[in-house]
Amino acid sequence: MDTADNVVPVDFPAAGGRIPLTPPYAELQVASNYSFLRGASSAEKLVGQAILLGLSAIGIADRNTLAGVVRAHVAAKTVGLRLLVGTRLDFEDGPSFLCYPTDRDAYGRLTRLLTRGKKRTQKGKCQLFLADILENGIFECGRGQVMILLAPDTLDTAFKNTLAQARNQIKNDLYLSVNYLYYGDDKRRLAELAQLGERHGIPLLATNDVHAHTPDRRPLQDVMTCIREGCTIKAAGLLIFANAERHLKAPAEMARLFKDYPDAIANT
Repeated sequence: MDTADNVVPVDFPAAGGRIPLTPPYAELQVASNYSFLRGASSAEKLVGQAILLGLSAIGIADRNTLAGVVRAHVAAKTVGLRLLVGTRLDFEDGPSFLCYPTDRDAYGRLTRLLTRGKKRTQKGKCQLFLADILENGIFECGRGQVMILLAPDTLDTAFKNTLAQARNQIKNDLYLSVNYLYYGDDKRRLAELAQLGERHGIPLLATNDVHAHTPDRRPLQDVMTCIREGCTIKAAGLLIFANAERHLKAPAEMARLFKDYPDAIANT
């Protein structure tokens, strides 16, 4: 069947133009299988599913690498989907950031940052510290980058201090990611993050922490986690995700989950 036959419609013709049925949504927190033993889908499958769901764009952000964007670029160009090129920066001493360069110079600074991190440690790994992005240097405090701060499971004092420091150092294009992953405390956590964002002047941005293109990839993702952690499924416990929700979702579904925070959808 042709791909176009499966596309979920997101608008309809009307007098005066095309009126969206649901707000447009771009998924910006996506790990492909280049996030080794974490992402359970290839870039090609992620791009294909994004088209089927009617996403306005997709951002591939693998962990401390830009490797996944090459295949994603080819796939997105083939089907006409807007691809955002970025990476997830994981730090030794603080929370992670999604980083999307907005021009050629910013892309160059990002690649130099990743090179610095890879030179510090053994092959196949990358060692970064918050000072690498929050102090002046090759990264220039995120100049030319869209930076999205990923909140850890526990919103402790250390995270709140990092939030304040990031706001002081990164003057523009800084967002705070929020998820709705059916963990039972999502509404409380969303409210707390909204308060923190408002206090520091950092807008919210909705993501789904995507690790697969569809939920049926859950078993594969669990097996990869066990390989990474060196344990069996029976012994994995909290090392594996609690459910299969970390997959690409349609704009209408994301809008429903964040109905109390529409700006978090609009900001994508």
